[in-house]
Amino acid sequence: MAIASESMVFTAMEDCHGQMQSHLTALEALVNGMESSPLDAEGQKHIGAIEAFFSRTARQHHALEERYFFPPLLAGDEPELIATVRGLQQDHGWIEENWLELSPQLSAVASGNNWFDLAELKHGVEVFAELCRLHLELEDTLVYPVTRARLESGAQATL
Repeated sequence: MAIASESMVFTAMEDCHGQMQSHLTALEALVNGMESSPLDAEGQKHIGAIEAFFSRTARQHHALEERYFFPPLLAGDEPELIATVRGLQQDHGWIEENWLELSPQLSAVASGNNWFDLAELKHGVEVFAELCRLHLELEDTLVYPVTRARLESGAQATL
């Protein structure tokens, strides 16, 4: 039963990566569209949902990775993998720092306020999206496959 549970959690973590990618794409499109016209109520609502996702779900996702995914990889004896995981941990800090600057601006947009500087907002979104995408790519191509393989080999060992 524990293996099925772990597999479900792992699948949920992978699904969250897809949601992050979708939200990043939508955020970029919405902010870029603001150059030609202000957001309507639906656009503001969408920005608010994106802000809420990254403020809650994405932060929880990173906390779970730090607690459950990274420690076994750091305890191993693969120097390249350990270096990559340490870089991903550093990324989590950079992502959080960028988010702390970006989130209030997005909250303002979602509330219909216009105290933000659009060029600064656009730049902040570009930096945040690029950092997230590079981070997700490393997790999706290295950390998650290694973790899944270890989970599956552990399941095979218990049969």
